[in-house]
Amino acid sequence: MNIKNLLSFGLLIFIPISIAAHFLEWSALTVFITSALAILPLAIWLSTATEEIAVVTGPSIGGLLNAIFGNATELIIALIILKEGLIDIVKASITGTILSNLLLVMGLSMFLGGLRYKEQSFQPVVARVNATSMTVAMVAILLPTAVIYTSKVDQIVATRNLSIAVAVVLIIVYALTLLFSLRTHSYLYDVGIVESEKNEPTSEPKETPHKPNLWLWGGVLLASTTGVAIESELLVGGLEEATAGLGLSPTFTGVILLPLIGGAAEYITAVRVAMKNNMELSVSVAMGSSLLIALFVAPLLVLVGLFIGQPMDLDFDIFQVIAVAIAVGIANLVSLDGTSNWLEGTLLLATYTILALAFYFHPV
Repeated sequence: MNIKNLLSFGLLIFIPISIAAHFLEWSALTVFITSALAILPLAIWLSTATEEIAVVTGPSIGGLLNAIFGNATELIIALIILKEGLIDIVKASITGTILSNLLLVMGLSMFLGGLRYKEQSFQPVVARVNATSMTVAMVAILLPTAVIYTSKVDQIVATRNLSIAVAVVLIIVYALTLLFSLRTHSYLYDVGIVESEKNEPTSEPKETPHKPNLWLWGGVLLASTTGVAIESELLVGGLEEATAGLGLSPTFTGVILLPLIGGAAEYITAVRVAMKNNMELSVSVAMGSSLLIALFVAPLLVLVGLFIGQPMDLDFDIFQVIAVAIAVGIANLVSLDGTSNWLEGTLLLATYTILALAFYFHPV
C-alpha cells in the first residue's frame, strides 16, 4: 500500500475522534491535532474525486474543475479563519501556501526525481508564462504594502480600495491564464503528458481505460468538501489556544503549519509524478497551485471579507512580502531553462528551510 492510500484510508479514523474531542470538550490542542489529521485524508479524497470527474467531463471542463477544486482545502480553511476575524493568519496562510508550493513541493519533486533520473525536463514556454504570472501576483501584493510604508498619514481606506481594485484585476488575469492553458494554448500543457505516455514500457498490452462513475465521484466530492468544512471549523476553533500552547506564533502557524495541513494531497501528487519522470505535470501542480492562490484565492478572500463584515486588504507584513519575492525569484530562475536536477531541488528545499527558521525566530 502506497503512502497516498495509507493516508486516505488510515487517517479517516480521526474524523469521529476529532468530533468526539470537540463535543466532549477535550483540550484545544487535542481537537486541533485530531482535526488536522482528519483533514489530510479528506483533502486527498477531494483531490482524487476531482481528478476522476475530470476524466469523464473532458479536458476543458476537467481542467476548470481542477483549477477550482485544486486548492479547495486551503480556500475552505482560509474562509473559516476569515470568518473568525483572524485576518493576519489568513494573510500568513496565503504567503505560506505560495512558499510551500514554489519551494517545498518543487524542491522535493526536483530532488527525489533527480535522484532517480539524472536530468528531467519540462516545457520552458509554460515555465516562462508561469514565472511572468507569479511576478504580476507578487507586484500586486507588494503595491498595497508599499502604499502603507511610503505614506505619512493613515491610508487604511485607500489601501482597502486599492486592494479591492487589484483583487478584481487579479481574478481577471487568472481567468485569462485559464483561457490560455485550457483553450488557446492547451497543446503546450499536453506535451508532458504525451511524452510521459510515450516513455512508458509497451511490452504489456494496454488495459482499456476505465470510465469513472460520475455520480459516485460527485458524491465523494460533495462528502469530502463537507467534511473539510466541518473539520476546518474544529481546527480553527482551537487554533490560537493550541498553537500558543505549542509556543508557536500566529505568523509561523499561518505560514508553515496550515499550508502543510491543507496541501498534503497536492504535495504527494507532485512528488509521485516527478518520481515517474513526469516533471512537466509536477511543475504544473506546484506552479499552478501557487498561481491559483495568488491570482484567485487571495483576491477572492478580499472580496468575500467585504461582504461578510471582515474587511481584508492586500497589505501584507513586509517580511512576508520579502519571503514571497525570494521564493518567486528563485523558483523562476530554477525553472526558466526547462530542466531540473537534484541539486536544484536541494537549493529550493534549503531556501524553504531557511525561511521557515526565519519565521519561527521572527519576533511577533
